[in-house]
Amino acid sequence: MIRLLRSNPDLRALFFGQVISFMGDWFTFVALTGIIKEATDSEFLVSLAYVSFTLPAFLATPVSGSMVDRFDRRRLVIVVSMLQAVAAVGLLTATTARVWPLFVFQGAISALAAVVKPAIDAGVPNLARSPEELRAANVLFGSTWGVMLAVGAAVGGAFSETFGRQAAFIADAASFVIAVGLFALIRRPMQEARAAGTRSIRPFADMSEAIRYAREDKAVLALLASKGTFAIGAGTVSQLPVLATAVYGWKDGGTGLLFGARGVGTGLGPLIAARFTKGDLSKVLRICGLAGIAFSICYLAAAWSPTIFMAAALIGVAHLGGGAQWTLSTYGLQLRTPDHIRGRVMAGDYAILTLTLSVTAMAAGLLAELAGVRWTITAFAGAAAFAGFAYLLLTRGVVTSAAKLGAGDAVDNRRQGGPHATARELDR
Repeated sequence: MIRLLRSNPDLRALFFGQVISFMGDWFTFVALTGIIKEATDSEFLVSLAYVSFTLPAFLATPVSGSMVDRFDRRRLVIVVSMLQAVAAVGLLTATTARVWPLFVFQGAISALAAVVKPAIDAGVPNLARSPEELRAANVLFGSTWGVMLAVGAAVGGAFSETFGRQAAFIADAASFVIAVGLFALIRRPMQEARAAGTRSIRPFADMSEAIRYAREDKAVLALLASKGTFAIGAGTVSQLPVLATAVYGWKDGGTGLLFGARGVGTGLGPLIAARFTKGDLSKVLRICGLAGIAFSICYLAAAWSPTIFMAAALIGVAHLGGGAQWTLSTYGLQLRTPDHIRGRVMAGDYAILTLTLSVTAMAAGLLAELAGVRWTITAFAGAAAFAGFAYLLLTRGVVTSAAKLGAGDAVDNRRQGGPHATARELDR
């Protein structure tokens, strides 16, 4: 992966731009949830803070998917990152007596991220110069999200306690500005050449086309469903600040510790999973299901851990599965979808994830008010385990067909933008 960064300057610029942006995001999350918990002492409002990172992205995806496929992806990530920097400055207007600006401006950042995330995911295959580079790039980018979560959350918690939450918001705004400079260094196009007259945005018609595509290709449908099953349990992540403060008696540093452990697991998960899949779609699908089950078991144990350090260790192991599932499902979609529709498929993938996270996070917040955070995590961990088993059962036919077909044929067909030959084989 180091060789990839050295030899491919465009992927290097995209990678470091994303690294810096992720760092700022998690600085913000720790400070934001700290203010809300301190000002309101409400588990539900803390969960709504997490929702402000997810639900606006879901609402924006019909438009963002069209934009990613119709317009220049490099210019999009530059312009949208600049707008995110402006929104981050708005976070500075919040106080413990007035927390609503946190939801408004973080919601704006999240909605804009619905453009950046699919644009990067759809653009990476065009910047990778070979299947091997694409595989390495996905592991690298997937691990980076986890590493930056670990570093950003842990450092962000300490930074917030030392320099204040306003300083954390300033750091977030600065991270977007730096990311803009790095994205501007990309020279190769992040999309294939488009035919004239295809730039009009038709949000619902465009997303309907992506839905029809997914329904015709059962492997794509299974990959899209993967993040949804994971997100059923991942909504309890919204309650980690409550677990750190209300159960273990820590402050922002405790929140940073738990989210940092989550990031370590998310960062290592793709590295471990890549050794077992090696571009084999059947293995990608199978590990996505198993990872969800492992996630739920570890969260169940973490909820009842006697110390915050044991809870952090179990959360880290849980997100080995979460990180593997996230990265592998994205990689599978990149292999299976042609460039002209890839942005909409990626936006749909992001929409499923963010909607499920939003719903489960709000439900977790409400249940935590009634039953406490430990029983809430237990309930959602059980739901995630059920979803994981159901996913494995329902995708058995797709996994078997993909194993018979062979990963090489599926990869070659999709990278060449070919017809649905692979999908028809999987339908048999």
